[in-house]
Amino acid sequence: MNSPTRLFDFPRYQLANQPLDIMMTMPNGGNRMTYSTATFIEAVEQVSRGLIAMGMNSGDKVALISHNNRCEWNIMDHGIMSAGGINVPIYPTMTEADYEFILNHSESKFCVVSNQDLYDKVMAVKTRVPSLEAVFVFEHAANGTNWSTISEAGSEAQQEEMERRMAAVKPEDMATIIYTSGTTGTPKGVMLSHSNIVQNILKSIPRIPGVLINEPYRTLSFLPVCHIFERMIHYLYMYIGANIYFGESLETIKEDLAHSQPTVFTAVPRLLEKFYDGIVAKGRAAGGIKAGIFNWALGLALRWEPDGQNGAWYEWRLGLARKLVFSKVKTALGLDNIRAVACGSAALAPRLARFFNAAGIPIYEGYGLTETSPVVTVNTNVEPGLMRIGYVGKLIDGVDVKFGDDGEILVKGHNVMMGYYKDEQKTAEVMSGEWFHTGDIGQFDEGFLKITDRKKEMFKTSGGKYVAPQLLENAMKASLYIEQVMVVGDGQKFPGALVVPNEAGVEEWCKRKNHPFPGMEGIAQDERIVQRIMEDVVQLMEPFAQWERVKAIRVLGQLFTIENGELTPTMKLKRKPIKERYNHLIENLYV
Repeated sequence: MNSPTRLFDFPRYQLANQPLDIMMTMPNGGNRMTYSTATFIEAVEQVSRGLIAMGMNSGDKVALISHNNRCEWNIMDHGIMSAGGINVPIYPTMTEADYEFILNHSESKFCVVSNQDLYDKVMAVKTRVPSLEAVFVFEHAANGTNWSTISEAGSEAQQEEMERRMAAVKPEDMATIIYTSGTTGTPKGVMLSHSNIVQNILKSIPRIPGVLINEPYRTLSFLPVCHIFERMIHYLYMYIGANIYFGESLETIKEDLAHSQPTVFTAVPRLLEKFYDGIVAKGRAAGGIKAGIFNWALGLALRWEPDGQNGAWYEWRLGLARKLVFSKVKTALGLDNIRAVACGSAALAPRLARFFNAAGIPIYEGYGLTETSPVVTVNTNVEPGLMRIGYVGKLIDGVDVKFGDDGEILVKGHNVMMGYYKDEQKTAEVMSGEWFHTGDIGQFDEGFLKITDRKKEMFKTSGGKYVAPQLLENAMKASLYIEQVMVVGDGQKFPGALVVPNEAGVEEWCKRKNHPFPGMEGIAQDERIVQRIMEDVVQLMEPFAQWERVKAIRVLGQLFTIENGELTPTMKLKRKPIKERYNHLIENLYV
């Protein structure tokens, strides 16, 4: 079979070129549910025929909402597209009001959810969504109509119609509408064509180690597949013939890694941060000579540079550190076989990139947006000169970048969206001809892209100096005692910050110092702990200009959460609601 041109071609390409006994597998009540390439395609076609039998027309939309990644989501995804339909993935953490807006705006005909909670959430708004004919549930224990009803509705009678619809789908036709969570306003529906995503996959392939020599792949998938990053990766896995293991949840990540023993997987910086904090805390708590050896290895790792830039003496010592320390770290994480961890969605702190790469866990940081399908750039170690710490890599083929007068990154290429669904005005606001305005500020250095901030998030102090808060926030998160942070200071004489402590890090410090741990709620009132956190802030601000440095903090007693409206589903700060909620503390920074 020729290279895929539509998204539903990917599993069929795998069947023709590299059929797998384990295409994807997931936990299932103490056992595992597993699909081979052949049984997956059979299930896809059953769903596709069923949707046609239930009256779905070409161009109709079907919404998918799942709490965790699972085989059924992928079967529905390909079944919808094979019937000529359009998949509308929705974040499970969105509010009922968001569900109502998205289901109405997309005019979704059917909705399939993973469990009872999500079923109840959708049913609560169903009467206010005229287009929505039925809601189905993946899990058998739920009270709603089980998704098997869809497959059972179809028969061989719809096979010819399904094949006719598949043949009629062109690469440039819309495949999906992905509603971006956004940090302000109502969600926008990003229209992506089959070609947008297919070309992005094919152009990203050369950055993956071992593809050209057909090395076998096993992967663990746990990032939300409703996000374009993980979803695009699923199609890519099908193309390279990877066994896809689905994890149970983020809470079971260590057990899932141990079971799947992946060669490649995707991650977000927050997960790597948690791994790092746990490794450092355990290494230092070992005491005596073990702690001394760990600290020596850690010091080496935090100076790591790609392509042997530190010289032969450094590489020899690093080899020893890997043997004595990091091999044990890899085994403990279930990463003995790892060849690449693709990291995206937010900025990766340089210390994390250095540490994991030094430990023999290659981190490939990349950059992209939903509107760019998503990959624009990516770091890789497949050959020298393609990785640089603190940068998000070089452009993939077929993608161009230029900068606006204010440093905004503009992107052009096969990956740029068709536009925002039913919103020509918002589309016009972000498009200049073929160039998409990302809203991110950045710069090139010898072909490597560096992201410096979000255009809308920069602010000006009372002294007239511009401050890029994300740069400062990313720097401060290097502290073992800081979990979350938001920099403020628009119109003020200096930047300040709201800091959410890392509870485990603070508790470990208290044990070492024989200081009573006051609990998360009590940290803000403990002057000694607050002072210790501030010491880290002062040190981490040293690389910045005087007018950029955070000079005061206020410590919070609880995390920023999606449920409280302070984070987007992709864990980005919603600055306006946070400012409103903590306005009294922000004002107190400048008294």
